[in-house]
Amino acid sequence: MAVLAEQLSGSRYLDGASVGGGAGSLQERSATGRRGGGVAGGSMALALSACILAGPLLTVPAGAVAADFDRIYARANNATLTEWGRRYENGEGVTTDATRAIRLYCKAAMRGYADAQYYLGRVYAHGRGVERDDALAAAWFALAASRKHPQARSMLQLLRVRPKENVACPINSATSGSASGSRKPKLATARVEALVRTLAPEFRLDPALVLAVVEVESNFDSNARSPKDAQGLMQLIPETAERFGVKDVWDPEQNLRGGMAYLRWLLDRFNGDVKLALASYNAGEAAVEQHQGIPPYAETHEYVRRITGLLTR
Repeated sequence: MAVLAEQLSGSRYLDGASVGGGAGSLQERSATGRRGGGVAGGSMALALSACILAGPLLTVPAGAVAADFDRIYARANNATLTEWGRRYENGEGVTTDATRAIRLYCKAAMRGYADAQYYLGRVYAHGRGVERDDALAAAWFALAASRKHPQARSMLQLLRVRPKENVACPINSATSGSASGSRKPKLATARVEALVRTLAPEFRLDPALVLAVVEVESNFDSNARSPKDAQGLMQLIPETAERFGVKDVWDPEQNLRGGMAYLRWLLDRFNGDVKLALASYNAGEAAVEQHQGIPPYAETHEYVRRITGLLTR
């Protein structure tokens, strides 16, 4: 768990921003420094309720009730994402929507924001709109506790279960299928964009970066296939698809997940250097390491130039 916490907090490239370790910037810092202690004694039910009541009071910006969910999800900072997650979880000024609450919490949690990790743990500990999962709840509490979140530490002690080794944001689980599955009906560009914006936070990726890769790789054609047998939206070759667990490369969501997993792996490998990650996506990480930079291939230089150009338009 400590390794995972370090991975979540230490990445240099999260949603297009430079992020350091620890609890985040002053603006984004967890409210834990203003909280008191945790829960002491009592039954499990009473203790859980006490932890809820002990949570921080939230200040919602004036006029925010009418704000558009997609705009909030795309642009809000960690504190605001978490505040709106609570509103959707509890139906405060909006219709209760567990899926939206989890999406908002997840985006902030995967950036290392302790409050969001705590509230995700609470969602799974209580089964609020999802199936109860104490081990997953404990994993989220453990991440928040590693950032000195007092309520999370108390909840972790109360649950008394072994945390799951890995945490993820299960908004849309990949569908099953065979590696040799047949092509599906072409997905509309708007649907591809919506999928990317939903999935990218799970991989700590800026949706704009993923969309730029999709545009250059396949021009949003979920049935695209290259002469080199690169397939689907993110043009996965069979070896890469197998490497990242893609069962049906023609399933748009699985293809996106596989491509995002590879892109995240490359960003981690090259210390958040976007250009080197993109060059590796095009030419392979071995070529980048061999040349100690972007390989001297015209195609690769043009590939990196096109994607970075899309990011700045």
